[in-house]
Amino acid sequence: MTLSTPKIAFIGAGSVVFTQGLLADLLAFPELRGAHIALHDIDSERLATAEGAARQIADRLTGSGSSHPRVTAHPDRRAALQDADFVINIVQVGMGEATRTDFEIPQRHGLWQTIGDTLGIGGIFRALRTFPVLKSLAADIAELCPDAWLLNYTNPMAMNVQYLTRATGLTRVVGLCHSVYWTIHDLGELLGVPHEEITYRAAGVNHQAWVLRLEHQGTDLYPLLDKLIEQEPELRRRVRVDMYRRLGFYPTETSEHSSEYVPWYLHHDSEIERLRLPVGAYLGIVDENVAAYEETRRALAAGTPLTVEGTMEYAPQIIHSIVTGTPRTVYGNVPNHGLIDNLPASGTVEVPCLVDDMGVQPTKVGPLPAQLAALNRNYLSMNELVVRAAVEDDPRSIRQAAMADPATAAALPVERIWDLCDDMVRAHADLLQPSLRATLGH
Repeated sequence: MTLSTPKIAFIGAGSVVFTQGLLADLLAFPELRGAHIALHDIDSERLATAEGAARQIADRLTGSGSSHPRVTAHPDRRAALQDADFVINIVQVGMGEATRTDFEIPQRHGLWQTIGDTLGIGGIFRALRTFPVLKSLAADIAELCPDAWLLNYTNPMAMNVQYLTRATGLTRVVGLCHSVYWTIHDLGELLGVPHEEITYRAAGVNHQAWVLRLEHQGTDLYPLLDKLIEQEPELRRRVRVDMYRRLGFYPTETSEHSSEYVPWYLHHDSEIERLRLPVGAYLGIVDENVAAYEETRRALAAGTPLTVEGTMEYAPQIIHSIVTGTPRTVYGNVPNHGLIDNLPASGTVEVPCLVDDMGVQPTKVGPLPAQLAALNRNYLSMNELVVRAAVEDDPRSIRQAAMADPATAAALPVERIWDLCDDMVRAHADLLQPSLRATLGH
């Protein structure tokens, strides 16, 4: 594919700060400066703010030259999607209010979470309220831009990609997350090795992938990491370091995230203290995002230049590679289909992907070490049950997913898990597909 002026639709563009970062990354590529940027959000105020920010960023990064992006804003999603070449999905269904519900109700039942957007009760209900939007979005893409690539950033990543590929029939779908990149970047800083000089390979599932190789000029960096951890006691007070020491491979997501996907940490007050786990941390992030949005609104109203830096996100790199044929490797979330031999074929895995003008091409990894695959299988089993609940209109599968979730099962007896699911269904009912609004009791 070679597109001189690709149309890139942002769905959920009212996530203004993230939209700004993606635009800065896109317009850093000279070949993409003539793109059509079509913004859509259901919130008119946020859409107007996103449009104002996009126009300012476009003017600053491209000037008044001939290569200048066309920016349009669309309350109607279908107008944004018409003839799009790429669709970037960054919707958050229910916004901050729903996220607070995801924390407050489980906490009343005695269940602690830190981020709550991938697995656990928070991940389950974030997925279930997102699936109806994904289904209608996919139908519009199939009608209006069937050859477009859908680049999904919305969490829970693995569940959303599995639902999209199973329930909608779309095939040009890849889920994108920055965790692998920033893990390697931060390890490089920790070890005193420039990021660009590190050779690495990672694979697994989103937010629970593993650094399988970590090398500098042909030398394994893991022994150097081991030495540093031995010398620095504070490093051992982090979940991801604790998991690395016990499993042998470094996880690609933060300690806050990682603590929620296993049964060993959040259920124990002593572990929360030892590993400095910030229970409910995501609520602070929600507040920070609202504050950042309000600051953007004030800056635009005052005519103050926005401070926007590139974020090294994968979506702009993918778009650039498909448009220009420039080959590069990114990490993508895609259907397994034999990419990782010892994980379920139906699950969504995170693997290296080659990108060029032929599109996103996942690479086969082979089997993971047994201890890593064991944890990833737990993760994917829970995902399968959540997706099945939506595809088969089966409210019992919601409860079974919660029962299968390691952290939830460690914290609550089974009757309390069902009670919690009933309370969450009641709270989120308006955002769920009708067949899943039933309360089931014990």
